[in-house]
Amino acid sequence: MDEKEKREQLLQARAAWEEKTAKVLAKHPERKEFKFDSGLPVERIYTPLDLEGFSYLERLGFPGEYPFTRGIQPTMYRGRLWTMRQYAGFGTAEETNRRFRYLLEQGQTGLSVAFDLPTQIGYDSDHPLARGEVGKVGVAIDSLKDMEILLDQIPLDKVSTSMTINAPASVLLAMYMAVAEKQGVPLEKISGTIQNDILKEYVARGTYIFPPRESMRLIVDIFAFAGKHVPNWNTISISGYHIREAGSTAVQEVAFTLSNAIAYVEAALEAGLEIDSFAPRLSFFFNAHLNFFEEIAKFRAARRVWARIMKERFHATNPRSMMLRFHTQTAGCTLTAQQPDVNIMRVAFQALSAVLGGTQSLHTNSRDEALALPSEHSVLLALRTQQVIGYEIGVADTIDPLGGSYYVEALTDQIEKEVLDYIRKIDEMGGAVAAIEKGYMQQEIQESAYRYQKEVETGERTVIGVNKFTGGNEMPMDLLKVDPAVGERQAARLKEVRATRDAARVSAALQQLCRAAQSKENLMPHIVEAVKAYATLGEICGVLREIFGEYQQQVIL
Repeated sequence: MDEKEKREQLLQARAAWEEKTAKVLAKHPERKEFKFDSGLPVERIYTPLDLEGFSYLERLGFPGEYPFTRGIQPTMYRGRLWTMRQYAGFGTAEETNRRFRYLLEQGQTGLSVAFDLPTQIGYDSDHPLARGEVGKVGVAIDSLKDMEILLDQIPLDKVSTSMTINAPASVLLAMYMAVAEKQGVPLEKISGTIQNDILKEYVARGTYIFPPRESMRLIVDIFAFAGKHVPNWNTISISGYHIREAGSTAVQEVAFTLSNAIAYVEAALEAGLEIDSFAPRLSFFFNAHLNFFEEIAKFRAARRVWARIMKERFHATNPRSMMLRFHTQTAGCTLTAQQPDVNIMRVAFQALSAVLGGTQSLHTNSRDEALALPSEHSVLLALRTQQVIGYEIGVADTIDPLGGSYYVEALTDQIEKEVLDYIRKIDEMGGAVAAIEKGYMQQEIQESAYRYQKEVETGERTVIGVNKFTGGNEMPMDLLKVDPAVGERQAARLKEVRATRDAARVSAALQQLCRAAQSKENLMPHIVEAVKAYATLGEICGVLREIFGEYQQQVIL
């Protein structure tokens, strides 16, 4: 029987099945209209008919080979499990250091640093705008002294560190490098990631400082500097996570993230960098949301789209330049203050989708994060969730175990198509920066977020404990509370740092930075020198504010 005859036979069999199903539906209608979060319909059943013309080698290939649909490593988790990172940071550097060391003792394999809001927007803890925010949503880092305390007794040649920092990423990277040198660790031995993705701040998050063009200059400066001095450092983590948290769909998350990535690549090329000199150190950060199969397909589609963009659009030749390496965090926006223990199940399934989707690194949220920063008990339970997935249930024993599923492959293809349509539209606008300046991405996310919330409020979308099954609402007793005196302690440390440092060296370093900012020089060497002189984060960002100005967000209605 040839392929045409097989297809005709399958069409007839499906038509017969649908006729029988129609009779059942007449008596027992389906309970609702099924669709993905992106609005795409979920079909009743998927068969080979949904994969017509499917070519295994073209669409899938083998793990570790282009187009990397099935994973970026030839053996994936059979060789080494994903890096288990628990995002942590609160109060002072001392408190966060204790949490880091506790998590490492419990089997965590990488650090992930949360910084407080003043640090994220380049203000010292004693700045008037920092009042009431010091240490609240992350750790306060004002100078190299704080970074030394944060990383005390942590072997930087053995532990990789991810830092969720964007506008002042250059300063935090310089601090990390300075601590490594003080520990006697060669810079080529340190590994980790700075988020350093400013475009998504304008789109979805808001912790920007400088205007887009000047921010892009800083990012390219980091690419060039780190490529020479910290070769194992991921110079950017291009983030769809916050785009999704702001309310985007899965398709929008991937499309907007990859469009931002294209903008970073183009900026680096315009600055004279060779594609294969920086592209292997690009990394990504995605959200693991609630729709289990949609998320798995999303990760697979993102890998394939990025591989083709790098090969066909930017003509990369190094296979590592085509690999989409990504960290995943479970969806904080799906956690509920009501019945917080239910969040344990949400997080477990989200984490499982990230593993089945081939993540390189994973953070699992804690059950109490809708109420407070995670307690020690809750964060340990979240880490144990990853360890159960990795060591007990067998999903890491073979590569891409859902590969070949009619459902997963059809959905992967569908998401890829929708993503490419968005990217084409953004290209026609002049690229990601132009689309952001026009408010296009922001508007799309706002409309998606509105639809999602409306579905929750009308009951069309079920949220356990919120609009259905609302009984049994017990609150955890061990919520973490940040000491309100943390701001005073940070201000006292700052005063001591300023009193004991070499004031002349600080002044000279800041003057050199000011001069370089007005030229086309790479700013990183000057930032490193200022950091080593114990200039503060606020002082360094203050110099750049004077030269670059500050970005004012347009209101999108």
